[in-house]
Amino acid sequence: MFILEAVAQSTDPVALGELTDHLGIDRSSVFRLAHTLKRRGFLANPNGRKDYVLGPSIWRLSQKYNWSKALISVCHERLKELAEATGETTHLAVREGRQALFIDSRASTKQIVVVSGQAGEFAPLHCTAHGKALLAECGIDELTVIFGARQFQRYTPRTIVSLEQLAKACAKINSDGFALDDGEFRPELRCLAAPIRDKAGRVIASMGISAPRARFPKERFASAARQVCAAAKEIGALLDSELDS
Repeated sequence: MFILEAVAQSTDPVALGELTDHLGIDRSSVFRLAHTLKRRGFLANPNGRKDYVLGPSIWRLSQKYNWSKALISVCHERLKELAEATGETTHLAVREGRQALFIDSRASTKQIVVVSGQAGEFAPLHCTAHGKALLAECGIDELTVIFGARQFQRYTPRTIVSLEQLAKACAKINSDGFALDDGEFRPELRCLAAPIRDKAGRVIASMGISAPRARFPKERFASAARQVCAAAKEIGALLDSELDS
């Protein structure tokens, strides 16, 4: 994200050395990240040069896609259905810099005590189920670009506090298909979220459920994961269908 922002803010093609200076990480890591973005069409080298400009995928997204609007439109009823099926509050989130931004939510009608959370609220990426689901594809290099070398804020004794821990968690999430927050951000809550992916497999959002620990025992994790992952997969397919139409 920061590489794209640096290139977008420049009126001229940006050299690898400029990106390295701007991001403050080693040249080889910047090259690998830029090469990945170029391979996916988000960066390009104009006229055979080694400098970078924004690629065709950026223009395609900016002209055709309005993710937040499309996500809310497609997801609203699915959030409601998931809330009723699980009996818990559901949320939809996207990544904004180093935070997860909640853009929609639904509270279950089956519970007297519900987890609050409104559209427009932010939550940290490193210690929430939604945040970690949004980072599922990230390895240590990508996480370094997003967060730098800083230590993470510790909210509870369970909070992830290092990039190495977060990279390990992301690899597991990418393998399992869902993320857990077992009291990492708020000690009284447990949350489970799954990444929503586009047809190319890229993570574009996350959706999940939140509940008081007493009502969300570990015995529920497997069934809740199946429900949330199925809903996230359905939303990804619906988004692709809508955006292709």
